[in-house]
Amino acid sequence: MSDAPAHSQTLDRGVRILEHLSAAGAAVPITEIGQVLGVHRSISYRLLRTLEDHQLVERDQHGHYRLGLGVAVLARGVRSDLQTAALPRLDALVAEWGMTAFLVVRAGAEAVTVVSVEPQDTAAHVTYRPGTRHPVDRGAPGLALLIGEPPSPDDREELRTARRVGWAVSHGEVIRGFRSIAAPVPGPDGGAVGALAVVYVDDGADVERIGASLVRAARQVAAALR
Repeated sequence: MSDAPAHSQTLDRGVRILEHLSAAGAAVPITEIGQVLGVHRSISYRLLRTLEDHQLVERDQHGHYRLGLGVAVLARGVRSDLQTAALPRLDALVAEWGMTAFLVVRAGAEAVTVVSVEPQDTAAHVTYRPGTRHPVDRGAPGLALLIGEPPSPDDREELRTARRVGWAVSHGEVIRGFRSIAAPVPGPDGGAVGALAVVYVDDGADVERIGASLVRAARQVAAALR
């Protein structure tokens, strides 16, 4: 007899749908959802309808599903103190660099975006939705979250460099073709309570100036939390 605690299969499937849609970053057909869950189309449909009722998913004109606005509403409650402190700094970063700026926190082995701000006066910019997640050891935001952790012989060279300069940089590790720079928001114990980041395409950006700007902004967020 197993000692493992009982859990809800339906809830587990619903969460897996949200995780898959977040990772996909685009609307996906119901057949794909069924394949991910390993269930019949009718079960996928019932799960999606329930999530749709709560605005956690929405359908596009082709009947494909993507994350709904309800996810963003829920995300506002995650570390609301940190989000409140970070938003003015994110707005300032967007105004300074014309890039999408966002706040990430660590959730186990993943870096999760909880709030993002997009420029309104640029011809084109990157959309980075709250709820986006990726492995914490990949991408500038994840590496920034690891800067305050004790060094290990297994650390990537990118993480060693990030510890030396105080901010992290990556290219195409989370979303192919996109670049990102991030700096940790230091907590009272020396670890990171979150990280501020920008994402962009232009390979001619002044990485060092942006990195320094992010470090200053992250320190201001930390000061506001104290």
